[in-house]
Order: sequence, then C-alpha cells, then structure tokens
Amino acid sequence: MLWMIQNLSWRYKIRILRLKWKIIFILLTVLSINLLAGCSPDTDNGTNNNAKTEVGEKEGEKTVNIVYVDWESETASAHVVKAVIEEKLGYQCELLEVSAIAMWESIAASEQDGMVAAWLPYLHQDYYKEHQDQIIDLGPNLEGAETGLVVPDYVPIDSIEELNEYANDFDHKIIGIDPEAGIMSATETVLEEYDLEDFELVTGSDYTMTTTLEGAIEEGRWIVVTGWTPHWKFAQWDLKYLEDPRGVFGEEEYISTMVRKGLKEDMPDVYSFLDNFNWTSEDMGEVMLWFQEADTSPEEAANRWIEKNKETVSGWIN
Repeated sequence: MLWMIQNLSWRYKIRILRLKWKIIFILLTVLSINLLAGCSPDTDNGTNNNAKTEVGEKEGEKTVNIVYVDWESETASAHVVKAVIEEKLGYQCELLEVSAIAMWESIAASEQDGMVAAWLPYLHQDYYKEHQDQIIDLGPNLEGAETGLVVPDYVPIDSIEELNEYANDFDHKIIGIDPEAGIMSATETVLEEYDLEDFELVTGSDYTMTTTLEGAIEEGRWIVVTGWTPHWKFAQWDLKYLEDPRGVFGEEEYISTMVRKGLKEDMPDVYSFLDNFNWTSEDMGEVMLWFQEADTSPEEAANRWIEKNKETVSGWIN
C-alpha cells in the first residue's frame, strides 16, 4: 500500500513537472512573438511618414532592374539612372550588363524593368522591329547621336571608299566591339557594300577597342575602329568619321528609353522618371570622362554628376 502511494506521488510530480515545462514553453513563444513585433517598423506612429524611405524599403522592398550594353556611353547613362532611382526615389536599383540582343529580349520578356540604351532609328532597328509589341517605347533620352567608322585625324583619308587602297596600312583590320552590337552588323554591311574584301572585322568590347586605339595613336599607326557619338574618345583624341556616301550607317541617331509592360502600374514614380529622363551629349560626355580618371568608378562619376546638376535631376523626378 505504501509503495502504491509513493508511486502515485512520483507520477503526480512528473505531471506537475510536465505542466510547468508547457507553461514555460508557452511563455517563451509569446515573448518571442512580442519581441518580433517590437522590431517591426511602426508605420502608424505619425513620425517621419513623409520622409524619403530608406533604399530598398519602398513599396515592399521592390528593386528596379536596369539592363544595359557594355558601351562607355550606356555605362554612363545606366549609372546616372541608378543613382537617381536610389538617391532620389528611394528604391534599390540593380544594373545588369549584357549583350545588345539580350538587352532587348530581357525587356520584352519582362525580366528587366527598363533600359536607356536603344539606338534608333538605324542601329537597333532589327531588335526594335522584332520586340516593339512586347515593350513600351518612352521616346528619346538623347538626340544627335552618330555612328560610323572612325580614324585618327592624322590618317590622310576621308571616306570609307578609300579604305581598300590602304588596306596594308590598316593591317587589314577594322577594330570592332561586341559581335551582337548593332554597329557591328552595320559594319558587316559596309564590308559588303564597299567590297572591303581585304578587311577583317575584329570583335571585342568597347574597352578593347579604345585600348587598341590608344596604343595605335601613341605609336602613330593607322587604325580604323567602329565609333559612335557620344563617346569620351572624341574628347580624349583628335578623331574623325569616315564619310559614308552610300548611307549604310544611316543619318543622325537618337538614344531611346524602353521599359517593360506593367512598369507604370507597378512603380509609377520610376516609370515617370524614366519617361522624363533626357540629357545631352555634353552631359553624357562629362560623366564618361570622369570615370576615365584614376580611382573614379562609374558610380562615383554618376553621383558627382547628379550632385552638380540638381536642377536637371529635379525636373526628371517632379
């Protein structure tokens, strides 16, 4: 009998112990929930409601995705756009550097939000025709652009028609950039139209093209490269376009802004800014020259430019 009472007493103690642990667990759970709630931002406390949100906090931490092609000009414009979106609109902005065809395809597929690097009406005309029904064209952001073949000013020829005569002097090469860039397909057409059978179009990048150009100029060698304006190389060296009497490169170009469908509904302030974004060749050239300076990144050059041009930027976002 005594054994049964003792056994019952131990069972009762175990039940009490279990009950205590359950109560402790419940209290810890409630405390954790309260702590998490206390760490959440209080949006109803009436303080700083009208202040600019921190980067990445606006509208559920949406990120604006801007795509661009690896040209010095488009590196400049993309970084200025990023700086304005982050510093003035309060969003996080991610830049993605891709080939020209991927740039257009990513906007058409709504994988990226926008670009400010559509060269029209000639250079990117094939991409535009293919994707115009899947994208929103916000119109030119820079006018007066130009493309063609470029030589140093000391080279004594003035027309593409003269290239064949001096093929040896140019080492039978035209130094190009990204093989998918519109200017490369235009140059391929130039090779056919002008019967430049002795020339090879060398692919690479904007960086390799300008580096090769710099080396040739330092040594006084003849060189012909694919060129476009605006570009910092025209401020750095004395260069000239070769005349294009057959009009393969077309006439004056403009750079246009393209965005994905639905951006206006998702982020109306970003859409409005991209619609208003417009600057000059001189503006773009200034940014490009700054990030050619030692220890100056494109991000730093872009921030320097928007700080210097507050009135212009204000017009874009208001």
